[in-house]
Amino acid sequence: MKRFSLFLSGVAALSLSACATTGRAPVDATRYHLDAPIERMSFTVEPLKTNDTISPEYAAFSDAVRAQLVQLDFPNATDAESAGYVAGLSLTRAPMGVIEKQSPFRIGIGGGSFGRNVGVGGGASVGLGGGARQVIGTELAVQLRRRSDDTVVWEGRAITQTISGEEGSQSAEIAQRLAGALFKNFPGESGITITVK
Repeated sequence: MKRFSLFLSGVAALSLSACATTGRAPVDATRYHLDAPIERMSFTVEPLKTNDTISPEYAAFSDAVRAQLVQLDFPNATDAESAGYVAGLSLTRAPMGVIEKQSPFRIGIGGGSFGRNVGVGGGASVGLGGGARQVIGTELAVQLRRRSDDTVVWEGRAITQTISGEEGSQSAEIAQRLAGALFKNFPGESGITITVK
């Protein structure tokens, strides 16, 4: 089964201009599986890496993955030991740079005339409320494996970018968008990247 490429190279493929013009970049999702039926067994969501921190942000992504699997008729296990599957989750968020935002408000200062036959021409425009905003890349990776023999039956990753302080930059909303794209038309076509707007 193919392994995921490095996070930064995947996120770099997304266009900063899309983020800048629409305020909400699309989500790219890639899934891998063995083209075999995936039995609907109970599951639990666990960190894919032992060094993942269980933070409120991580919990939002875990909840979003759990909700998607339940919607796909995978029962949520009451305890980890009885679960048929482990949904291993990995979350990576990293700054990708800054983008200069145009101010939505502008003040024009124009010239005028005074006195007889005396005129002053020219003008200036000053923006209010613009400035640099941080671009954040987010990758959600999930690996669905059987607890009994540790076999990976499905895995995927979804990546997007957001601008801090903009609409759609809250963790809960990003989590829902990434998880929704990742499990869209589950199990999805293996090895094919889809773009969800």
